[in-house]
Amino acid sequence: MKCDLTDSLLHSYFDGELSTLDAVEFGRHVEECSDCGPTLVNLDLLSGALQLSQLYAPAPASLLREVRYKLSSMTPARASAKPLLWQWAAAAAALLLLALAAWKLSPQLGDDDYETEIAGEIVDMHMRSLEAGYTTGITSHDERVVKEFVERKLKFALPVRDFADGGFVLQGGRVDVVEGRSMAALVYAHEGRLIDVFIWPTRKPDSSPRVGSQRSFQWVDWRKGKLEFCAVSDVDPTDLKQLYRLIDSSGS
Repeated sequence: MKCDLTDSLLHSYFDGELSTLDAVEFGRHVEECSDCGPTLVNLDLLSGALQLSQLYAPAPASLLREVRYKLSSMTPARASAKPLLWQWAAAAAALLLLALAAWKLSPQLGDDDYETEIAGEIVDMHMRSLEAGYTTGITSHDERVVKEFVERKLKFALPVRDFADGGFVLQGGRVDVVEGRSMAALVYAHEGRLIDVFIWPTRKPDSSPRVGSQRSFQWVDWRKGKLEFCAVSDVDPTDLKQLYRLIDSSGS
């Protein structure tokens, strides 16, 4: 008969998630259990094999968003079904590993796909910034004040311009983290709507603007002078392109 603790505690023990006292107690159980002992050995062998297989690849942002959405929508039907969550988690991990391997081996994914994924994460960040209570870092129309505030938190020179004469009023700036990368975010207002312009260093060559949309938000991405820019908002696409032209022609 299968040990009841195999599903409920073994994976937590293997992942180092138990408290010190619980880990010591369960460790004694593993030494004597004919189910948990071999299962733990198999988990260790599987972990080592996966590390040597070189299947690892950073998950694309769209996949991560989909997994997070699926996880947030999953709720156990009743308390008695809780031990089965480990089986579900193991199956989800296996599917995720297969998806990552397929993504890494897919020949058609290139620079365009990467930029689209980054833009998707930036759209998510922009949506969060619109929520009540989200801080903008600093609120100011003064280019120098915004520049000094953001540059104190980053390690690259930041082009900051107020385009009030062109209809894009500088509101402030902040620092956000997107896919583990620190980015400056300059905030503009245009006809009652906010625009975020994300900026981060890049080693890639200058590029013409690329445009796209996700969930009713428009974005335009371009590179110039070892910096990459991505402006995102729900303004009219022609307005977003106009802001791109203003930034691009301002000597950044």
